[in-house]
Amino acid sequence: MKHSISFLSVVFAGALMTGCQAPENAANTAAGNASNTSAQSSAPNDKKTFLIGMSQANKGEPWRQAMNDQITEAAKKHPQLKVVFADAAQNNTKQVADVENFLQQGIDLLIISPNEAAPLTDVVSKAYDKGVPVILLDRRINGNKYTMWIGANNTQIGERAGKYVANWCKTNRPNGCGVLELRGLEGSTPAKERGDGFRAGLKSNPKAKIIASQNADWLREKAVSVSQAMFQANPNADVVYGHNDPMAEAAIISAQNAGKKAGDLLFVGIDALPTPDGGIRSVLEKRLDATYIYPTGGQQAIDWAVKILEKKAKAPKEVVLQTEEVTPANAAQILKKYSS
Repeated sequence: MKHSISFLSVVFAGALMTGCQAPENAANTAAGNASNTSAQSSAPNDKKTFLIGMSQANKGEPWRQAMNDQITEAAKKHPQLKVVFADAAQNNTKQVADVENFLQQGIDLLIISPNEAAPLTDVVSKAYDKGVPVILLDRRINGNKYTMWIGANNTQIGERAGKYVANWCKTNRPNGCGVLELRGLEGSTPAKERGDGFRAGLKSNPKAKIIASQNADWLREKAVSVSQAMFQANPNADVVYGHNDPMAEAAIISAQNAGKKAGDLLFVGIDALPTPDGGIRSVLEKRLDATYIYPTGGQQAIDWAVKILEKKAKAPKEVVLQTEEVTPANAAQILKKYSS
């Protein structure tokens, strides 16, 4: 990835300094003499760039690569920004080391999508305590030592998926409906929220029940073997709910290998990328029956990084991104909307 790097003059007024600035900058501001405060307020500061560290949980999911791509494209519009990326490859220890390395590089802001909440809490808190603004993308940590979180409401998305499955079962399997659930990485906040929300939505039909649930860690490759075992143990399953589209797609392969025909089962996923291999096209091509838009938040993260770093804006603690349900009835329209 190439990043455009140039320099922009930024005016820093002592009176506008906020808690987001680095401690050394705050100290330098306080050291100014009262007699020349006015002159300092109007004088431009030295040219500089802002260094942003982006710590990604993994790049094995197409959705996460889409997040990185969106961050890269958004940052190109701001030549004063330099974004450096690190891939944790679903390894908590590596992600901790990645953040430590960013801090040694002297980053001005950290964007992170934590692999798991608990193992990343201390190092994210450390960055925050050092005065580095922290934007959590998609996943959370424990506690509140971060500047802001940007993401969609996973519990709400899961609940909508649960209600969709419940209604389908009521119409197509009125005497009983068995659901297989392919979960994300245990310990990641979206996996818990998408699972809890789905169960809440499914309650609207007591005859629709989860008969098997297994983690496939968001990965298509792992979901193939996991779903094969699930079909072997539950040959009469009616529905597959994948916590993301790649896992739901993997289960289609397993269903075919188990002798299931197209239309025998309902397949529901989450993410709905507008890419050639994404969930929206999968619905259009009648592989997935439904999926849900899960925005990456990459554009919003860069927008807020600029506000925080340049304008010293006070960010809201949360920015909740909206979702949409994608079905055969609206897939073409939604693809056009998100491809433009």
